[in-house]
Amino acid sequence: MKFKPIIPFEPVSSEDIPKGSEWISQIKWDGVRVLTYVDGHEIMLFNRKLNERTFHYPELKNITSLTSAKSVIFDGEVIALDKEGKPSFHEVMKRDGIRRMDRVNDIAKDVPIYYMIFDIIFLNDEWINEYSLKDRLNLLLNSIDPNEHIQIVPSNSDGPSLYEVAKQHDLEGIISKNLSSRYIINGKNADWRKIKNYKDLIAVIGGVTYRNGVVNSMLLGLYDNKNQFWYIGNVGTGKLTRAEWQEFTKGIEPFKTDNKPFINKPERLNKAQWLQPLITVKVQYMEWPKGHSLRQPSIQSFVSADPKMCKLN
Repeated sequence: MKFKPIIPFEPVSSEDIPKGSEWISQIKWDGVRVLTYVDGHEIMLFNRKLNERTFHYPELKNITSLTSAKSVIFDGEVIALDKEGKPSFHEVMKRDGIRRMDRVNDIAKDVPIYYMIFDIIFLNDEWINEYSLKDRLNLLLNSIDPNEHIQIVPSNSDGPSLYEVAKQHDLEGIISKNLSSRYIINGKNADWRKIKNYKDLIAVIGGVTYRNGVVNSMLLGLYDNKNQFWYIGNVGTGKLTRAEWQEFTKGIEPFKTDNKPFINKPERLNKAQWLQPLITVKVQYMEWPKGHSLRQPSIQSFVSADPKMCKLN
């Protein structure tokens, strides 16, 4: 059968880790959500925004050799590791952000990826998303033999202990899931809860500052429900290399403007170059006090997102 890609089930944010025998927890990997569709004839990969990623990750084409299912949909996360061996959103975006497919094989040699599968929602011509998570996980374990690059995400019955492990290793956090939960396509509820070790968001760049002719910080903003663009802080540290800062400096030339895009005034920044708010970036931060700027923000990577959908909560 020919699959129509679906929007995956999403967790809600939570400060509390649920406890009890009906809950399991899994590590939250700092990667890219990818669903794999195998219809018996071909393999297709799509992300949560329904953008195809089949040709971005050729390593996953051999997934049919690991499963006896004639048709299946796996849900998981594609990750890449940094030099310390930790999942890195910055690294995986080097693969997910490829636009020239003729470069895939070369970049794949430098940035290997891993597919961490945590759910199965279709099996042998049958939708099983209405099954309980407990039953789906049992079917998942019996549906694929993992290898070095394709793994099944382990489940842990002790959420608080797993969260401590995530903190010790500076991982993104955990996802806690109710074992009776259904997989609601294009849905979101508290049956799945994400508890983050740190916070992050996707923001829009509305300006920059320079040092010695190279951009050294970005002025970030988000839109409110009236489409007004609000400054939320500036960031000049993170995962970008010097070469990437230099490339960014050249790339923003077409976006320069004399008009301040923010409705409010950036703090203590008098020599900013304003930009049309079109470039989006993922930022990690420790705290965002009400009425103040982000505290300790850190750039993770450039991302492809609709700026107008980058909203204030």
